[in-house]
Amino acid sequence: MKRRYEEEFMTFAAARFAPLFRSACVLTTGEVHLAEDLVQDTLGRTYADWRKIAQVDDPAAHIHTILVRTYLSFRRRRSNSEQPTDTLPDSGAVTEHDATLRVALLDALGRLSARDRAVLLLRYWEDRSVEQTAEILQIRPGAVRNQSMRALARIRDLLGHDLSELVSS
Repeated sequence: MKRRYEEEFMTFAAARFAPLFRSACVLTTGEVHLAEDLVQDTLGRTYADWRKIAQVDDPAAHIHTILVRTYLSFRRRRSNSEQPTDTLPDSGAVTEHDATLRVALLDALGRLSARDRAVLLLRYWEDRSVEQTAEILQIRPGAVRNQSMRALARIRDLLGHDLSELVSS
């Protein structure tokens, strides 16, 4: 029985690794090593509770909840000695226009609070509803709407005229 659960977990983890890693990269604004750590920690927590998680209606959504909560917990810890940098690692082959837009957006996301990034990731990157986002973050739906509205306004302010130039190029 234990071997069956381990095999199920390994199959699930292999299938969910890439989406988890992409979400972690957005949350950490491109800090690849931190994103890898978050995914590893998330998968470790998932493995420890796999028998219960495998029984939920949507294990993939559950594991994304664990990822976001792990990220927010990490950001709250005072013992974190890692410092963000201004340079982003090289990514896959993209056009110069796409790269410029991506760097500008990641830079703007990096200037937001951890909670604001988490709200934007859940609402717009993962396309979750206000209610799902509120449940994951353990806040009221009205708070999700207000926070996402303020976070988007902050990104618009940070990008200013740059956004229209980047999108229309």
